[in-house]
Amino acid sequence: MSLAALAITLSALGILVTGYLAAIFVANPAAAMRKVHHLPEFLPQVMADRYVANLVLAVAATLYGDLSVIAVLFAVFAFMAFADAAIYARASKPYMPHFIAGIGAGIVAAVALAARFAGAAG
Repeated sequence: MSLAALAITLSALGILVTGYLAAIFVANPAAAMRKVHHLPEFLPQVMADRYVANLVLAVAATLYGDLSVIAVLFAVFAFMAFADAAIYARASKPYMPHFIAGIGAGIVAAVALAARFAGAAG
C-alpha cells in the first residue's frame, strides 16, 4: 500500500470515528458528553481550542488557494454558525452573533464556489 493510499484509508477511519461521535451527540448530547469525558466546566477552554483549530484550517485553506476547499470549509463554518444560532434562538437567547457569522461564512463559501465555476467556464 502506498503512503497516499494509507493516508486516505486512515482518513476514512477518521470519518467513521467522527461520524460515530456526531451520531451520539445528535442522539443524546448529555450522554455523549459523559461518554467522551467532556466536562461542562471545561467547555470554555475546549471552545478556545476549537476556534484555534478552525483558524488554522481557514489559514491553511486560504494559503492552499483551492477554491473548492475554501467553499467547503466555509460552508461547514456557516452550518456550524447557523446551527448554533438555531439552538440559541429556540432557547430564547441572543443568537444574532452566530447568525451573522453564518451569513459571513456563507458569503465566503458562495463567492469561492462562484469563482470556481466561473474559472471552469472561463
